[in-house]
Amino acid sequence: MLVKRHIKARLIDLLNDFRIVYLTGPRQAGKSTLVREIAKEQGMGYYTLDDAALAASAESDPQGLLASLPKPLVLDEFQMAPNLIGAIKMASDTANGQKGIFLLTGSSDIFRSAQVQESLPGHMARLELYPLSQVERREGHLNAIDWLISGTFEHAMLKPLDRKELGDLLVEGGYPESVAKSPRSRSIWFASYIEGRLLKDFETMHHAKGDYHTKLSALVRNLAGMTGNLIKYANIANDLSQDDKTVKKYIEILELMFIIRRIHPYVRNSAKRAVVGMPKLHFIDTGLACHLLGLKNSDTLHTSQFFGGLVENFVFCELLKHATWSEEDVNFYHFRDTARHELDLVIERSDGKVVGVEVKASMTVKPEDFSGLSIFADYAKDKFLHGVLFYSGDKVLPFRINDRIFHALPISSLM
Repeated sequence: MLVKRHIKARLIDLLNDFRIVYLTGPRQAGKSTLVREIAKEQGMGYYTLDDAALAASAESDPQGLLASLPKPLVLDEFQMAPNLIGAIKMASDTANGQKGIFLLTGSSDIFRSAQVQESLPGHMARLELYPLSQVERREGHLNAIDWLISGTFEHAMLKPLDRKELGDLLVEGGYPESVAKSPRSRSIWFASYIEGRLLKDFETMHHAKGDYHTKLSALVRNLAGMTGNLIKYANIANDLSQDDKTVKKYIEILELMFIIRRIHPYVRNSAKRAVVGMPKLHFIDTGLACHLLGLKNSDTLHTSQFFGGLVENFVFCELLKHATWSEEDVNFYHFRDTARHELDLVIERSDGKVVGVEVKASMTVKPEDFSGLSIFADYAKDKFLHGVLFYSGDKVLPFRINDRIFHALPISSLM
């Protein structure tokens, strides 16, 4: 069944406003399916650089290949031929104001990679497509980012999520090909994904040398156990008996490949966020993280030491997906002050206003669960909009803490 992707309307709008649109995101997230659909509707030619002959032509004569292809066109798996960038820029420069000439897709964030020295400023709009959100799987329409920023939380009853149901969501993940499979078939699919996509793509796209396979395999499994935790590169290197510079480099590449996502700490001075404090780690898909951890049985997942971190990872991933098609442009951070008070997630609007988010796997909440939100609200001062706590219960509940109203929201509201 073809699932409607909410990002589609935004993608078409950008094709009407920009000469080049770049759709990036993890492999198997549904990029090819979506751009084929758009190409058919918009009368664009479709070509994939997974085609060995086309990729060889792009390597040999990029300008000649591009001149031979009718435009407008889709170039799928564009990261396989980065030397096409110069030819695309030249074609864009001579487009005489024409929009929507190129729709590119890539399973690695090639324009942020060190292997690509040329960018396309002013020519290109960039979008990210992630695995299916719960709203898309259920054909819903609520955008959770816009909802959280609005602060309009009705005191309604929603579906509670017991630990078995929550475990099902974590194990399934959101990759379109994996969600409908049986547990055994899904496990085989993830094993194939790791071997055939993650490890081989790593070598193809980033020119890895030596025994990178063993090191990378050990690293991704170690990182899967760190979902929702702060990244300490030296500690990871010590645990794996690897060089800390190599560990950091590999983590950066895994982020460019959309396997993981690092979230920088929130500080009021935005210029310091990438250099102050430790980033927090999340996987782009909880199903992949569960597979790497050997957690395949949702009945017992809640007894795992990783359960709380995976639930936090799940909420973050849902919000990350919604951010790709929300009306508001937002960035994500986490918060930790000098006294080690922590907040799981900070959503920052383009004007600097922030929403604080805490995540609990439990079905009940207590006033003390809001302490991190309260401390963050004091820190953010006039930038603070709202504070919410996601939990697995069934009610939207207001809590008054130090003269501020916070809300407990069911995780099921994200569906």
